[in-house]
Amino acid sequence: MSESPQQRASLLAPMPGGVIAQADIPDPAFAGGAMGAGFGVVPEENTVVAPVSGRITMVADTGHAVGFETADGLQVLLHLGVDTVELKGAPFRLVVAKGDTVQAGDSIGAMDLAAVEAAGKSTVAITVITNSKKRVESLDVRTGRARAGDAVADAFLKAAAPAAPARADAATASSGTGAAPSGAAPEAAGTAGPAGEYEGLMGFALQAARIIDGVGGADNVASVIHCITRVRFYLKDDAKADDAAVADIDGVIDVAKAGGQYQVVIGATVGDVYEEIVKRLPQGAAGDDEAAAEPVEKPTTPLGWVKYGFSSLIGVITGSMIPVVGVLAGSGILKGLLGLLVQVGWLAKDSDTNVILNAMADSMFFFLPIIIGFTAAKRLGADPIVVAIIGGVLAYPSIVQLAKHDAPGYHVLHTLLGVNFNAELFGIPISLPLDNAYAYSIFPIIVGAWLASKIEPLLKKWVPAVVHSIFAPLIEIFVISTLLFTVFGPIIMFVSGGVAAGLNWVLAINYAFAGLVIGAFYQCLVIFGLHWAVIPVIAQQLAIHGQSSTINAIVSATMIAQGGGALAFWIKARSAKIRSLAGPATISAFCGVTEPAMYGLNLKYGRAFLTASVGGAAGGLVTGLLNINMYGFAGAFTGFASFVDPNGKDTSSAVNFWIASFVALAVAFVCTYFFGFKESDFDQGRTVEKVRLGNREAAKKE
Repeated sequence: MSESPQQRASLLAPMPGGVIAQADIPDPAFAGGAMGAGFGVVPEENTVVAPVSGRITMVADTGHAVGFETADGLQVLLHLGVDTVELKGAPFRLVVAKGDTVQAGDSIGAMDLAAVEAAGKSTVAITVITNSKKRVESLDVRTGRARAGDAVADAFLKAAAPAAPARADAATASSGTGAAPSGAAPEAAGTAGPAGEYEGLMGFALQAARIIDGVGGADNVASVIHCITRVRFYLKDDAKADDAAVADIDGVIDVAKAGGQYQVVIGATVGDVYEEIVKRLPQGAAGDDEAAAEPVEKPTTPLGWVKYGFSSLIGVITGSMIPVVGVLAGSGILKGLLGLLVQVGWLAKDSDTNVILNAMADSMFFFLPIIIGFTAAKRLGADPIVVAIIGGVLAYPSIVQLAKHDAPGYHVLHTLLGVNFNAELFGIPISLPLDNAYAYSIFPIIVGAWLASKIEPLLKKWVPAVVHSIFAPLIEIFVISTLLFTVFGPIIMFVSGGVAAGLNWVLAINYAFAGLVIGAFYQCLVIFGLHWAVIPVIAQQLAIHGQSSTINAIVSATMIAQGGGALAFWIKARSAKIRSLAGPATISAFCGVTEPAMYGLNLKYGRAFLTASVGGAAGGLVTGLLNINMYGFAGAFTGFASFVDPNGKDTSSAVNFWIASFVALAVAFVCTYFFGFKESDFDQGRTVEKVRLGNREAAKKE
């Protein structure tokens, strides 16, 4: 490839077939230009040739992508097929390696088109200039049929463009289609850091390495976990993290700080990035060993201790609930679908099939202390099996039966204290909650996990090693179960009952007003991660009463409203980058996960979060006016089955849910479309920093 006096460079067709415009490439990241300017070829034969002359800078392990650097300083990526990284290299036979030098039109291998098509993948060969933003003024593509090696595109170069490190192409080679996650800057992965700093890394591995550097290095990470959209770090020193650098990484949506965590918002590919991060951290830093996750510096003032304790509590609740939220949502959907099938007569209520399917839906809630005991113990560094057994004690059928009786001789004490004593333990009167509340609550077993984390080190010191495996768990189960039944359990149930009563009191005053207020402000809790303090209350009420006391119905409307705000970006924005982010964010919010919509768009640009919250308030208001109840955990549009009453008594909520949801969607969309943002906002984006509780939220220019 050579540059003419008019600063023009030619690109060749990498395979024989039909040349298509970039907008017609069947992948949004490439079609929208997020990866740079380019074109596609719908191939007719298996032969693959080099589209440019230059040095091979990267060959994907799976063989589906090759990077080139030309003498002009252009960085060119050839990506064979769409989503073909999933085929693990089977259809590809490349004969070049990193460091080789090739001439434009040289054969570099083959792609088995039949194998790719049999796997249900697109065979389109994609050629993009990944540093086109800096190097290319325009790209002229000639569509139509071409032979392999025919010149099909001319890149008109910018004058005096500096050479750039040849690593931008590597950033794309293994993330799904090979493209960076939606919304990523085209060159961010390849231009950050000194040359050679991330040599040989690509895709999620490169993204993970840059994130670790951004948070202060591997030595600054005490522990790390992840949820549906975020990698959550517990850092030894928060001051070492560079928020702006992390937020600017290719594929990172935003950075948030809450609950003692440094949260990197990524989106749908969070699991892949997390796996690569764990590989680069010292052993024990992953979520299985989070006892060391607390901040190293302890507060020195009473207010500081209050904030520290509250942040720690939120962190424990978050770490305990994250692994099971998806199962809770799925169980709620199943319960709603079963109720719907019974109502329409497709499934008999007393049939064996219904009993078995109901067991699948209810078991998550019935054995909640066992499951949360296991996850909370992992979060706090205790023995998960022992704490799960303690959770089994709380849910044991005989304990449930005891709660239904009065213990003799304590009626006077009941009158004085207002507490119903219905059992004895070693002659000590205890109060077991009615409605099997211990079996459906998460807070007592979380306290049990905390007690276990304090007792186990003492038992390790005191109990001889030769009998430790037998007697230490026995002592631990006995001591913690006794403390839960006599001291901590009654206190926790009193407090949690007060919280639930307070929420219900607000709802009892006026459901419509409560819907308006909660609908307007609930997503603010999500910004700080505080929604995890509400979720256990919803789960407990759902488990005990069979409905979530309407709170979750309001929350569902707020999820759809944030999606409505993102939808306005998707429809109105002219920026290809914004649209490529808005589409997945909208779908995610409609499925009940609002972080991509909020952090990627609504909080980041203009007034969109406020206008979307107006939609949440409108949806909450209608939810209250129509007296909508919810009978499952999953919300938003995918949780429609959660609004079906399994008992068939409430026939209106399933219909009114759609009315409230579309009101929330419509109001959020219209307000955001007309008042939420301007196109000029995309040139002056704002990174919203979610700071610790007690601090103000600040927005700064990038």
